[in-house]
Amino acid sequence: MTTDEPNETPIVETTGTMSIDEVRDITSEIIRECNRIIVGKDEILLNVLIAMLANGHVILEGVPGLAKTYMARTYASILGCAFKRIQLTVDTLPADLLGSNVFNQRTGEFWFRKGPVFSNLVLADEINRCPPKSQSALLEVMEERQVSIEGVTRKLPRPFLIIATQNPVEQEGTYPLPEAQLDRFMFRLILDYPTDDEEAEVIRRKHLGESTELRVLADPSTMVRMQNTCQTVFLEEDVINYIRDIVVRTRNDPQILLGGSPRASLVLMNASKARAAMHGRDYVIPEDVRKLSVQALNHRLVLKPEAELEGLTVERVVTKILGEVDCPR
Repeated sequence: MTTDEPNETPIVETTGTMSIDEVRDITSEIIRECNRIIVGKDEILLNVLIAMLANGHVILEGVPGLAKTYMARTYASILGCAFKRIQLTVDTLPADLLGSNVFNQRTGEFWFRKGPVFSNLVLADEINRCPPKSQSALLEVMEERQVSIEGVTRKLPRPFLIIATQNPVEQEGTYPLPEAQLDRFMFRLILDYPTDDEEAEVIRRKHLGESTELRVLADPSTMVRMQNTCQTVFLEEDVINYIRDIVVRTRNDPQILLGGSPRASLVLMNASKARAAMHGRDYVIPEDVRKLSVQALNHRLVLKPEAELEGLTVERVVTKILGEVDCPR
């Protein structure tokens, strides 16, 4: 017989919602509190919160030292959510992520010791250093939001967000995620170096030892209710067709080898609904779709070799497509 080891992260089964104005006010406070601690990452912070409200996952790509871990830990503190960080390496096993059955000599029973994925916000650091078998285990729980070990299925807590990081420079000893697995992430967000002024501000804050104590502005139950509210945001037929036209255009563009799948359309829809709610609207406008198209599509599209040789990037091609597709008024 196997029983669960006591766990700190409860399963939240909230089914209620809140008003759109409440979502706007709470998310504004969350972003404001993040900006008080983290310098110059406004758009990244906004998109991570959109992904959480849309029940998605995020991959952060940038060189070491750009505060990726600090950003995830800050979010978890402000949201009042359980946080776990997994430092992935070439010898990481699926059991290191999901958990395993452990024999308890005192009781004579097997206990299931839950792995770090049984948290609300999980930072999977350097996911491209993880071997394919463990990558697949992590990507399965991202999709199914449950863990199955020896025929027993256990649900993951809500909300559940994985923030995976990648170092795009160092490729030695890594296992790059194939396109089919990258597609599981809602957004791929690129972190750049800070500007000169932002870097000076980071140094200044560390030198002066400014307080980094954070206010807790939510809890798992509040976040689930906000997710439920975002699902109620209205989508007009014109906006549905606009999302469809953008994604279908990626399949027909002469510079793109692999276009977006229907999953890309659904991701763009859910993210746009979350952005609309964060702006205090119970309906999506085309601007919501346009603002999130690059983040939602830049890891789902594969350019033709000749387009890459010409120096084109997915971001530039998506921007071109947005200019070509008719935008509803």
